[in-house]
Amino acid sequence: MDAEITVTELSADLIPAVVRLCEQALDLPEDAAEAAPVVDVLWPRAARDRRVVVLGAYRGADLVGALICSESSTDPGVGHVDLAAVLPQQRRQGVGRSLLRRAEQVLAEHGMTEVLLAGNPPYYAWPGIDVRYTPAVCAALALGYQQDRTAWNMTADLSYDGSPALRSTEAAERRLADQGVTVRRAEPRDLPALTAFARSTFGGTWDGELTGSVGRAGAGCHLAERDGEVLGFAAYGSSRPSWFGPMGTAPAAEGSGIGGVLLRRCLRDQQAAGLDRAQIGWVGPVPFYSGSAGAWIERVFFLYRRTLTE
Repeated sequence: MDAEITVTELSADLIPAVVRLCEQALDLPEDAAEAAPVVDVLWPRAARDRRVVVLGAYRGADLVGALICSESSTDPGVGHVDLAAVLPQQRRQGVGRSLLRRAEQVLAEHGMTEVLLAGNPPYYAWPGIDVRYTPAVCAALALGYQQDRTAWNMTADLSYDGSPALRSTEAAERRLADQGVTVRRAEPRDLPALTAFARSTFGGTWDGELTGSVGRAGAGCHLAERDGEVLGFAAYGSSRPSWFGPMGTAPAAEGSGIGGVLLRRCLRDQQAAGLDRAQIGWVGPVPFYSGSAGAWIERVFFLYRRTLTE
């Protein structure tokens, strides 16, 4: 008879074990390949700024599942399940249910009244549950979660030099220079101005994602400025090396071509790092990315929520 499932909180010394489990348990190759940066952004990096709890499911001495949950970055009454992974041979045996129910208990103990199965920016690895993770979708519905939003990523092809995503920006940059606009790579000294611009213009948590992009290995950011004033930025690698974003242009500069230049500068960096595809995460303006980089919608995510009851 199989050993019963035991769920316990994990300590940081087990990060390598959770990474190994995710390499086996994340079904999509692009997720499994980035298991280490996914665990890193959701656990040690996120834990520097918010409450993070990591649970492990064991059968005997074997780790067969893991779950990372956290307190919302913007609402202390809301908790997020950031990652849930169960080994393929252990699915449909109550492992995922046990992890999620224990996560709900932990979040409730810390005063949270609602749980989202959705990304918790600025530290996230997915907007929600990829629709191709069918067991996860079924588990969410079985446990009483309600789908309330849909999100999607777009994919940019970086596999060949003639890709629309890698079109030269030289002519556009010369035109911008004639208008007094400088486009360059952002440096750590630019962070105060960049984060202030992001907060005042867009709100949200993009300032945190910029902090995770500028000056960090496997990540980067480009900016446009005129007379020292930031007009726009584009960043990549904050959450995952293959992901692009966030990106923003000042309302007064929209239509100037700044966005396309910044986007393709970042995509060229990602190609130079050895990537043949980039994910434009949690996309808003689909036509812009389609026109500027030939990107197409590929990953679709369901986002779920559930109110906790006594």
